[in-house]
Amino acid sequence: MGELKYWGEWLLETLPIDGFRLDAVKHIPAWFFKEWIEHVRNEAGKDLLIIAEYWSPDIEKLQQYLARVEGNAMLFDVALHHKFHDASKQGEDFDLTQIFSDSLIEVDPMHTITLVANHDTQPLQSLEAPVEPWFKPLAYALILLREQGIPCVFYPDLFGASYEDNGDDGDIYQIEMPIVAELEKLIQARQHFAHGVQTDYFDDKNCIAFIRAGTEEDPGCVVILSNGAENEKTIALGADFPNKEFADYLGNHPAVITTDDTGEAAFPVNGGSVSLWVLKEFLS
Repeated sequence: MGELKYWGEWLLETLPIDGFRLDAVKHIPAWFFKEWIEHVRNEAGKDLLIIAEYWSPDIEKLQQYLARVEGNAMLFDVALHHKFHDASKQGEDFDLTQIFSDSLIEVDPMHTITLVANHDTQPLQSLEAPVEPWFKPLAYALILLREQGIPCVFYPDLFGASYEDNGDDGDIYQIEMPIVAELEKLIQARQHFAHGVQTDYFDDKNCIAFIRAGTEEDPGCVVILSNGAENEKTIALGADFPNKEFADYLGNHPAVITTDDTGEAAFPVNGGSVSLWVLKEFLS
């Protein structure tokens, strides 16, 4: 313990560190990391972001670990990752209204790191559970644009990756991980439009939506997702948005939607897609 405390001090003195990612913590006693985290935070004199990888979809185990470290770390939401994997495989048979059920973000969003994929879940790796390319834009919209959790973006989803690896059968496979075309814009949208109170419209198993109401300083947005056919959701934005034009920031849907005198409109989405509706003026 003493040597690792010293190592933590050395890192803080040597590099501009704002946090640590702790690998495979379920293989190390929780009391160890509790003491180490308290030490490095004290040495840093600030509230370092501590992300611990406890790879388990068992929410009870994750909550027990968080209790043992007295909430001094955040954990990856493995259960939500598996939901994304299942949803991408099942297509319209998956109930989108249950996408967050039995996940860490549902029970403890303040200690949750959300992710779509990582180096272990990609094809041919130890925890292989890839999310199909068609669903990745939907999954990233669900972690980047909502209030709850801190999202983690996987490098190959932003920049692409191509590699060869051995399968369990001994054969060599060529793996292609294409860029998620909408991801850069979704990251930008998190900065520009993911503001204000969140309201969910999780009332259709194949088409869900949520709105961010915006604030006095920053605009909001309407996000709608479909894992089935083309669909739409009627959203009442209220008296502050009468006769306003909205367009899809992601460019997935070509329409321009105009609200009525009361601020209500039907916002569409293509089949198996996501649209991010913002005031048209922000696209110019």
